Amino acid sequence: MIDLYTAATPNGQKIHIMLEETELDYREIWIDIERGDQFKTQFLEISPNNKIPAIVDEEGPGDRPIALFESGAILLYLAEKTGQFLPDDSHKRWETLQWLMWQMGGFGPMLGQAHHFNAYAPMRPDGAVVLPYAQERYTNEATRLYSVLNRRLADHEYVAAEQYTIADIAIFPWCRLYERQGQEIDAFSNVKRWFDLLTKRAAILKDMERLEDIVDGFDADTWDVSFGSRQKSQI
Repeated sequence: MIDLYTAATPNGQKIHIMLEETELDYREIWIDIERGDQFKTQFLEISPNNKIPAIVDEEGPGDRPIALFESGAILLYLAEKTGQFLPDDSHKRWETLQWLMWQMGGFGPMLGQAHHFNAYAPMRPDGAVVLPYAQERYTNEATRLYSVLNRRLADHEYVAAEQYTIADIAIFPWCRLYERQGQEIDAFSNVKRWFDLLTKRAAILKDMERLEDIVDGFDADTWDVSFGSRQKSQI
């Protein structure tokens, strides 16, 4: 049995999808990131970076329990555990891993910043002015990254290895929030084709039905936990 510590975020959704795809037994433990559950001692023992997702697999390597944080590491672990969605062929494996790293190093963080400055920053309870430069900077970088993905998918059905892999699983949840990132997915026709293809998968459909909640407002406390002094107080 795998315990999945999660919330309704793209990084959490990656692991939901992977667990559904691999049909592993798991149970969800929801972390209320708006109220500070991620800073509790019990969770920090599993995820020192106080971020979701994290897992505890009671049947880890050598039949010993293992705790893991970081969604990319968890995807790799589950792929190796099950022998699914990460090719054995060396060339295809490295092709998959490079696109997984692309998502982890750029597509996720930069789209997250675009989301923050376009959707969350205007919700500040104190009414502070949103910096137009930050909005422009991250919206433009999100556009660039979507263009990279669009070019890749021009002659590839899937992102890597000519098959559905953990690279697709990692990238897909971030595309779901394109409007909040200042993007129009129809402007990237190849991404749109790929996106529509993936939404036909049963595991992704289940994830989309269950994890539609995203933050649509903050009060002073939830803002402080998410972006303010509560973050600093954990140092």
